[in-house]
Amino acid sequence: MAERVQCEFSLIRYVPDVVKGEFANIGVVLRGAGQTDGATVRFTRDWSRVRCLDPNADVELLESLESEIAERLRVGVQPRVNTKPMLELLEDTLSNSVQLTEMRGTLAESLPAELEQLMRMYVEPLKAPAVRRKASGRTAIAGRVRDEFERAGVWGLMRKRISAAQYTRTGDPLKIDCGYRNGRVRMFQAVSLESDAEAAKGLAFSAEALRAGVSRVEGIELELTAVIEPIASVSDAEMYGFGVGAMESAAIRVLTTADLGRVAETARRELRV
Repeated sequence: MAERVQCEFSLIRYVPDVVKGEFANIGVVLRGAGQTDGATVRFTRDWSRVRCLDPNADVELLESLESEIAERLRVGVQPRVNTKPMLELLEDTLSNSVQLTEMRGTLAESLPAELEQLMRMYVEPLKAPAVRRKASGRTAIAGRVRDEFERAGVWGLMRKRISAAQYTRTGDPLKIDCGYRNGRVRMFQAVSLESDAEAAKGLAFSAEALRAGVSRVEGIELELTAVIEPIASVSDAEMYGFGVGAMESAAIRVLTTADLGRVAETARRELRV
């Protein structure tokens, strides 16, 4: 029998009201026993518990915390003088609405296997395929984008929820889903044309200022891509055509979810994964 590995884990909890103390586990941090760095983090992909606990929860913001925590853990590997252990730093800097439990010890066959097991035990809701609500619209497209980039092994290297305000003007509420830099800045935004074309119009309106801002700040060209559903999945072909035309007239590259495998493979090559 293979020798089991000693490790420690902490649960990441969403606590919308610290007075009530109600929470939902949203992720796991796992590391070898006694280590203060080199940890890994995994967040849930199913936010139904969080939405049930807090219908107004900013799920996109919570999702972005995964990459922020992972980045801090990655930075924590670098030795620094008089620096607190990375997990203490996270506890000090995260908002009270996102909390870390005390570290608990466990024995594992391997760290990756244990991470999967902990997610099943403490984080992921019980599956109920017959009644589970299927994601649709922009949420479904954004999920497909993430899945394909994760499958290509590049999701952790990409920027998430990119604030347009850093390139346009203060107060701009637009957040671009994800992107990376390689010779040019490539950004990707999920846009659903199923119910209306307002999101397409908004992205088209913002494209010129965003492109100019990236050129000014980054010194290189922006390639902005909108990812939409295939036309066969929508009910209003005229609205769909209008949305596509509006974005293409603003020099936005428009692709469907069927193109994501190719896009993710390009990202893998460009990021040299």
